[in-house]
Amino acid sequence: MSAHRRILVATRSRHKLGELRDLLGLPATELLSLDDLGAPGDADEDGPTFEANALIKARWGLAATGLPTLADDSGIEVEALGWGPGVRTRRYGGDHATDAQNNVKLLAALAGLPSERRAARYVCVLAFLARADAAPIVCRGTFVGRIASGPRGRGGFGYDPIFEPAAEPPGGRTVGQMSAAAKNAVSHRAVAARTMREALRALGY
Repeated sequence: MSAHRRILVATRSRHKLGELRDLLGLPATELLSLDDLGAPGDADEDGPTFEANALIKARWGLAATGLPTLADDSGIEVEALGWGPGVRTRRYGGDHATDAQNNVKLLAALAGLPSERRAARYVCVLAFLARADAAPIVCRGTFVGRIASGPRGRGGFGYDPIFEPAAEPPGGRTVGQMSAAAKNAVSHRAVAARTMREALRALGY
């Protein structure tokens, strides 16, 4: 079936767009990024929670393009950091920090801590807004694990090379060492996307 409906995914991340295309599995719907549509600017993500920021991005994307908009806000929470960096995940190492710089800063913050004190979780919130006057659909997923002692693997993105799922023993595989299929079966974004997929299919997408 060829795509006949369109949804904006309010992101400029090709990684995130690709993951959501795979996870949502909506063959009758085309998922487009902000860059695909040439939309200028970005939402001001100043909310205190993942839910707030996902809704900010969904409303901004709908206003900017007129398309039904799906927005993702996600990040990592580390127990030893008071469950931070949270909504500052992407900017943890600075406003323009790379993934590698963020990882280095987080590893330094946990230096010397044993595995039992390195508990962490990935969080993903997806928000969908079909129209400005429609009630948003909001879905949340978590992925529990710990921060590894050092980076391993080249897969994934973000903090994946230093995140060990709880199902792995300390020193086991990081998400960066997992295949895309294995990650997409258990990740925080996969959990949220499964719920969102059913909601979108019920709306005819």
